[in-house]
Amino acid sequence: MKRIRGNIKGLKKSQLRRLENFYRRKVPPRDLVSPSLLKDTCRLSREIRRQIGLLINRSGKIAYIIVGDQQSIFIPELREYRSAPARLRGLRCVHTHLKQEPLTNDDLTDLALLRLDLMAAVAVDPAGLPGKVHVAHIMPNSTKTPYLALPPASLRELELDCLALIRSLEEEMAAGGRVTATGHERERALLVGIATGSRKKASASLQELGLLADSAGLEVIGTILQQRPRVDPRFLLGRGRLRQLAIEAMQRAASLIIFDRDLNPSQAKAISDQIELKVIDRTQLILDIFAQRARSREGKLQVELAQLRYLLPRLMNQGTSLSRLAGGIGGRGPGETKLEIDRRRARERIHRLEKELAQVQKHRLRQRQRRSRRQIPVISIIGYTNAGKSTLLNTLTHSRVRAENRLFATLDPTSRRLRFPRDLEVIITDTVGFIHNLPKDLIAAFRATLEELENADLLLHVIDISNPDFARQVSSVDRILNDLGLNNIARLPVLNKADLTDRETVRRACRRLDAIAVCARRAETLPPLISAMSRVITRLKGLDRQEDKS
Repeated sequence: MKRIRGNIKGLKKSQLRRLENFYRRKVPPRDLVSPSLLKDTCRLSREIRRQIGLLINRSGKIAYIIVGDQQSIFIPELREYRSAPARLRGLRCVHTHLKQEPLTNDDLTDLALLRLDLMAAVAVDPAGLPGKVHVAHIMPNSTKTPYLALPPASLRELELDCLALIRSLEEEMAAGGRVTATGHERERALLVGIATGSRKKASASLQELGLLADSAGLEVIGTILQQRPRVDPRFLLGRGRLRQLAIEAMQRAASLIIFDRDLNPSQAKAISDQIELKVIDRTQLILDIFAQRARSREGKLQVELAQLRYLLPRLMNQGTSLSRLAGGIGGRGPGETKLEIDRRRARERIHRLEKELAQVQKHRLRQRQRRSRRQIPVISIIGYTNAGKSTLLNTLTHSRVRAENRLFATLDPTSRRLRFPRDLEVIITDTVGFIHNLPKDLIAAFRATLEELENADLLLHVIDISNPDFARQVSSVDRILNDLGLNNIARLPVLNKADLTDRETVRRACRRLDAIAVCARRAETLPPLISAMSRVITRLKGLDRQEDKS
């Protein structure tokens, strides 16, 4: 027999037995509740002076029986009935109101937040008989109110086909969310930012998060930015704002919530438990993009390593299917728990990947040594993601490296030979783009790739001058290079997309950064850059002194 949830302290055994017997009752699936069950529930509710709630599934079986106090009931976690995008919970709640009041704000919030099929409150008169029934259902795709309350009526007067109503609501949700038979055409994401300082910086970061989401193939359906004096340590947002976020996600048929900052494991679990949608952070989104873009074996190894390092401390929060037996007296058992097995396998895989990447590092070291013996200069193109690095490489070397107008379109590094007019040959390398708050796990995993920069003779820093936030992007790249210990390598700033910016802005930026303005798509704008690169490499390699001696 299923147990009774909620406030059962002080109830008589006979009253508990009568409550338990409700589990044996069944409701016609099309009806809200059967008259006899409603009458027995109201009589018992008046007798114990507490609200009683019945959660009924679509086949008419009672899934949960909840006892509250005189004012309310508390709906427990509904683990067996998970909601999904464009779907309701599959449960309708029918509960008693001893003061004969209509649906309360808590009732309506639970309806929207938990995506219940229906929420109904039955007024119980002093004799314990059912009175008016107040019913509400959610309003899909509504920007005004997330629910609609029907006029109160007695159960006999209430002409309601529950299954037909629920079916029409879900069809409306599916139409609003553009759901196909196999799911969404594109996952629909709601972006959330928390500003504790400058709202302008937080807005710019949230805008960049939208570009990342688009690069990952997501459909951004809205952004939310909350200004707070400090971040809530558990939910980031306040609990009330988080409940509003869950309702807004339901109204917009969102399938994913993305936070514009890193979530620790406990925050991710607390938020997802409240919202009951997939919740990810900025780092997880970037890792997903890298997983999509990786083409070479080396790139796939590096991305998998970064994902496992990110996942390992979060394994405890991956769902109730993982065992969480406590250690110590009374908690030990034969063999390992599922959680420990998952952790051990993750650690073993991380160790294996680290060994394989160590071999990659050795191979790259041998390549660098060969280049060093042949005294071939190396120029590495660096810069913020989507600044035009791959386009510049293609135009300089007449190559066809993949280049798209999206963040992290290119992941695997590419090297090409370039011959300067003075018969000076160099290797020019396109590297992975940088970004604000580049995940540490990603930097660690891509160490083998980023080490290529250590042996570069010249770093070609490509800057998207058409981006209004280019100064912050330059600072982010400088910070990452400083963290990598690459400040001692010669650097040549290149202002790309100069044709999309007014001349005065380009002129001031060139003077301030000592940079060269180009349009990477147009070869006729590149001769000044080629001459500058040739001069720097000639000076660094001492070729100018050799020519003077000869």
